[in-house]
Amino acid sequence: MFDFYFNDKLAAVDAKFEAQKIAFAPLSFQADKALRNLGILEEIGHHKKDSTIKDIATKLSLSEYGVGVLAEMGLGIGIFKLIPQNDEKAPLCYTLGKVGFFLLKDEMTKVNLDFSEDVCYKGAENLIDFIKNGKPEGLKVFGTWKTIYEGLSKLPDQAKKSWFGFDHFYSDLAFPEALPIVFKNKPKELFDIGGNTAKWGIACCKYNPDVHVSILDLPGQISVAEANAAKEGLSRRISTKPVNVLDPNSKVPEGANAVWMSQFLDCFSLSEITSILQKIREAASATTDVYVLEPLWDKQRFEAAAYSLQATSLYFTCMANGNSKMYRFEELTNAVEDAGFELKEAHHDVGINSYSLLRFRIK
Repeated sequence: MFDFYFNDKLAAVDAKFEAQKIAFAPLSFQADKALRNLGILEEIGHHKKDSTIKDIATKLSLSEYGVGVLAEMGLGIGIFKLIPQNDEKAPLCYTLGKVGFFLLKDEMTKVNLDFSEDVCYKGAENLIDFIKNGKPEGLKVFGTWKTIYEGLSKLPDQAKKSWFGFDHFYSDLAFPEALPIVFKNKPKELFDIGGNTAKWGIACCKYNPDVHVSILDLPGQISVAEANAAKEGLSRRISTKPVNVLDPNSKVPEGANAVWMSQFLDCFSLSEITSILQKIREAASATTDVYVLEPLWDKQRFEAAAYSLQATSLYFTCMANGNSKMYRFEELTNAVEDAGFELKEAHHDVGINSYSLLRFRIK
């Protein structure tokens, strides 16, 4: 793990500043959202030397007061920097800082910001209550489902777009490195549990012409996967099976050479993970490979990535299901092995987002 987790090296004055950032975090988040959505961030990003408050306000048909308070907040949190002027009475000229550059240009930051704004922000207001009762009551802002997965297809369009954008951005980037590992043992029948929109199944069929993929997912998600497979002309090679893995009466079909779960097990508590894997074990043979692709926060290359995963755990608390999180390597591995499996391989730093690909077999 990072040294940051064990040693507190911040000077007191810096630590106090960090505390103020937390204290005003809701306001700074809304300020950044306004800077982006009103076009101020982009306007300043396009001009290197002459972005004054008056110029921006005129260009965007906004008040100088409104632009001014947002720009000053952006200055305080590092989104903007000032360009030195020879005349002290000259108006302040803003330029994009490094933080602002990533907010404007970095795709991961955009995905995270959209997800926080459109999916999490309103529902996270009463996080304390959700922690106490173990239920994702923030989900009430969207519907009356017990978990967000039951209502994914019914989310408002913008929330749905941001949810899938967040989900696919991370796991999809690991697919090119994961495919050779999974197909090293040449599986003919692959089960994708929690296959969602069939992106992995489609990638498998394009990578290997001999594989057949069965997607096991909730009934509401199956239709999306079927439609996407049809668009790619893969309806014969990708089939679907509606399964609710949390239903005590549900079973995983037999016959898979490989079982794939990408960013799936983090949707469940540790005890639920063990229960799901027990169902897989009942259907598996001694040569069935079970692959788990997950971003583990203690196996990240950068502190920022680990921080993002720790924050994502709170999404599970208040919006998704109330009892799951982004796991550490040891706790996730133990939960799988408790179901009668043994870890055979662990590939870390898979893809640019540092996913871990774990391969298990029956003990």
